[in-house]
Amino acid sequence: MSNIKVRVIDCHVARYNNNKSDWEFLLLKRNMNTLYPGTWQGVTGKIELSEIPYKTALRELMEETGLVAYRLFTVDKVNTFYDANRDTMNLIPVFGAIVKSNDVKLSNEHTEFKWCNVNETKRFITWDQQKKGVQIFYDMLTNDDNRLKLMEIQINE
Repeated sequence: MSNIKVRVIDCHVARYNNNKSDWEFLLLKRNMNTLYPGTWQGVTGKIELSEIPYKTALRELMEETGLVAYRLFTVDKVNTFYDANRDTMNLIPVFGAIVKSNDVKLSNEHTEFKWCNVNETKRFITWDQQKKGVQIFYDMLTNDDNRLKLMEIQINE
């Protein structure tokens, strides 16, 4: 029987652009020497042993971009994918981070970055589940509902 694992996270990074009166999302282009070379994505990363997934999102945000989350949310979506090489079904928690800075400092995992509106973001992202996750986070940010209050993770410890 296949294993079920929670081993990586997805984190969509947003900032509010006052000039455009809308939210923008950070996209990172993967280095050609990494897994999934040349693809555009948000922040992703492996959960370290004994690490809580939301802390992985905060750590990977800092490692991959040099940015610090101002606020962090659980996005009400879990991505899934089957890894045939490991015979493992992966469950991937999805987070949304709001940042105040746009001073991105890329790690060597990525070669480029860009800030895009939600529709541009979905056009650049390769994986359908990540496209859905960024749309859900955008909806959380722009709709007048309780999800932001209910799903916020207190990160000031």
